[in-house]
Amino acid sequence: MPLRNAQANLDHVDHQLLKALSEDADVTNKALAGRLGLAESTCAYRVRALREAGVITGTRVQLDLALLGHPLQAIIMVRLGSHTMANVNQLYDALAATPGVLQAFHVAGADDFYLHVAVENAEALRDFVLRHVTTHRVVRQTETHLVFEVRTGAGVLGSEGQ
Repeated sequence: MPLRNAQANLDHVDHQLLKALSEDADVTNKALAGRLGLAESTCAYRVRALREAGVITGTRVQLDLALLGHPLQAIIMVRLGSHTMANVNQLYDALAATPGVLQAFHVAGADDFYLHVAVENAEALRDFVLRHVTTHRVVRQTETHLVFEVRTGAGVLGSEGQ
């Protein structure tokens, strides 16, 4: 079922399940059912249905980047000199596959890509840009911004049921 059709069929319980799972993807079915006042079998069925409908697409582990030796985060804005489909797709694939890239965004506006990266220190950030970004012939310009702090937003379910 396409996501847009599944979205129209979500009820209040589905939204509660998604919000709870968004806050703690590791919660057990028993704990989730208890928290929402559902029978365990109903809870398991609903979560399975949300997965099958494509509403839940996976789970993620949050890493402490500083403890992994990558305490410095930055946003690197990349502008291209040539915008052919092949150039854009090839660069996007290469940037997203580069170690240290947390997220790669293809954007509209003056810039073409935003890279959210995590590195060891300022020297490593400089080297990252010089070795992995500006070496691509289609890159015309970069601009790097340090990230002081990252906070997770409320998300699309943040105000549901409140």
